[in-house]
Amino acid sequence: MTTQRIAIIGGTGDQGKGLALRWAKAGYEIVIGSRAADRAQAAAIEMRAQLGADANITGAANADAAADAGIVVLTVPFAAQTPTLKEIKDRLQPQTVLVDVTVPLEPAVGGKPTRVLGVWAGSAAEQCAELAPAGVQVVSAFHNVGADALADLTHEVACDVFVCGDDKEAKARVRPLVEAIPGCRFIDGGVLANSRTVEALTALLIGVNIRYKAHTGIRITGI
Repeated sequence: MTTQRIAIIGGTGDQGKGLALRWAKAGYEIVIGSRAADRAQAAAIEMRAQLGADANITGAANADAAADAGIVVLTVPFAAQTPTLKEIKDRLQPQTVLVDVTVPLEPAVGGKPTRVLGVWAGSAAEQCAELAPAGVQVVSAFHNVGADALADLTHEVACDVFVCGDDKEAKARVRPLVEAIPGCRFIDGGVLANSRTVEALTALLIGVNIRYKAHTGIRITGI
């Protein structure tokens, strides 16, 4: 069990809720962030009802959620990435690890979820790093873990998780979060620029899920 505080920005969305449930069940202190504090608080109440009274989940406005959290996880749609980062930027503390889960999918501009957008920075994660304040380490992770699989607490999540970043210590701090989710395995994805490939895999998996009516994940063999 751990008492480390994790803020999940955009935590009222499906991906954020799924991660919050898994980590709260593993004993982490979770703060759900949303543009509206009351919506975040309502989501926290809902999750505590599902997990039990011992679950340490609260809700707050995004900026308040990000303050004083050792790890901040950004789980917003691509269109909301930049405005959300600007909203929380001044509240992020030095040495915070900022985990970007954003995928630049075409629905951000009215397109298909099976295609990714070109990003000037190279990837959503690299764009996040450009916007983050000095002293905050950005890593990318959890792109290929489906929200439905995370929310189903009766089953393990059969998926390896690529964690990309330019700072080894920051990636090491994210590793326990991966391993706290039953069935997930940490895979060091290398430098942050490799997020370009990992983000694109999300669009590929969405297409596979549509064609096979499934909830797929990724496994790396030989390790």
